[in-house]
Amino acid sequence: MKKRILYIGNDLQVNSFTVTYISFFSKMLRKEGYKVKTASTRNNKALRLAEMLGLIARFKDSTDIVLIDTYGAMNFYYAYLVGKTCQLFGLEYIPILHGGNLPNRLVHSEKLSRSLFGNAKANIAPSRFLHDIFQAHGFVNTRIIPNAIRTDKYPFNKRTEFRPKLLWVRRFQKRYNPMLALKVLQLLKQTYPQASLCMVGPEKDGTQAACKKLARKHDLDVRFTGKLRKKHWAALSRNYDFFINTTSIDNTPISVIEAMSLGLAIISTDVGGMPMLIDDGHDGILVPEENDQAMVKEILKIIENPAKGQQLCEYAREKVESFDWEQIKDKWESVLN
Repeated sequence: MKKRILYIGNDLQVNSFTVTYISFFSKMLRKEGYKVKTASTRNNKALRLAEMLGLIARFKDSTDIVLIDTYGAMNFYYAYLVGKTCQLFGLEYIPILHGGNLPNRLVHSEKLSRSLFGNAKANIAPSRFLHDIFQAHGFVNTRIIPNAIRTDKYPFNKRTEFRPKLLWVRRFQKRYNPMLALKVLQLLKQTYPQASLCMVGPEKDGTQAACKKLARKHDLDVRFTGKLRKKHWAALSRNYDFFINTTSIDNTPISVIEAMSLGLAIISTDVGGMPMLIDDGHDGILVPEENDQAMVKEILKIIENPAKGQQLCEYAREKVESFDWEQIKDKWESVLN
C-alpha cells in the first residue's frame, strides 16, 4: 500500500513568489498513487506556519510520512518547527534540501540543525554538493535524489546560430545577483548593439527596481516579464539563445536544468553546486562570481563559433535526460517505502 504523505512547503500562488518544487513534486507523487496533502498556500507567514503545524496535528493518525521543503533562510525555522512537531507525534519526516545557503545554516544554527536533520528518516539532497557537506557534518542519513523535471514539457530547440539574446529566470533577490545580468548586457552591447535581455521572475527585495533603473539609465534593451508559469517561459525561451545564471549562492537550480532541456547555451557563475551540475566546457560554461567580463567573453566565443554552442547544448540535453521524473521516481519509491 502506498504511503500517505503530508507535504509541507510554501505552495504560494501569489505574484510576489516563485512557484516552488512542491507544486510539481506533489502532482507527480499523486500520479504514482500516493495520497498527498500539501500546505501551505497562505501568504501571511504567521498563518502559514499555523496551518503547517495545525495540519500535522490534525492528520497525524492518517499520515505515514511528512516531506519538508527545506531552505537556509527564514524557511529553515519553519522546517525546524515542523520537524519538532513530527517528533512530538512520532511521525517520520524527510527534509528535502533546496537552499544553496544551507551550509551556512549548519554552522550558525548547529543545535537546531542536529535536531532537524539528525532525527530525520532521511535527508534528500539534489546534488553531491549538499550531500557531501551534510555528510561531513555527521548527517550520514543523507541521500542524493536529483531535482526532477518532465523533459517532455521542455522540448529541445536545436540552434544553428547563437544571437546576442539573453534569458535570465530567477526571483529578483540580492543573492541571485540580477544586476550582473544588466552589466553583462551593457558590455555585450559594445560589440553587438542589438543585444537584448529578458528577465523572468517576481520582485523580492527591491532589486528589480534597481535593475529597471539601470536599464533606463544606459538605454538597455531589457524585457521584464514578472512571474510566468513554467510553460510560458519555456515557450518564451525559443526567442533567446543564452541562459545566464548570475547567482552568488546556489545549489542545483531547477531553472538551469529546464534551460538545459530547452537547448539554451548555459553560462553560469561557478558558485555552490553549479560545478556539480555543469561540466565546464562540456555541457555549459562556468565563470567566476561577479565577473561580467568573463561571462561576456564566453558568450562572444559561442556567437563566433556556433558549432561549439551546438555541442554544449546537445550534451546538456543528454545530461538532463537523467533528471526526468521517469528516471527519478524509483529513487523516491525506495526512500518512501
